[in-house]
Amino acid sequence: MKNIFAKFLSDESGATAIEYGLIAAGISLAIIAVVNGVGSNLSDKFTSINSSLK
Repeated sequence: MKNIFAKFLSDESGATAIEYGLIAAGISLAIIAVVNGVGSNLSDKFTSINSSLK
């Protein structure tokens, strides 16, 4: 039982996949934040242009 537990603690095969998943999640959150910021700015610009054309 002690050997099985020691093997389990030393096994790092899933650590890389978890790290890549965390990196992908961080990048996607950054992209979502940028798109939301740009989207609201563009919406304000189009609203301004629309009201000036009327």
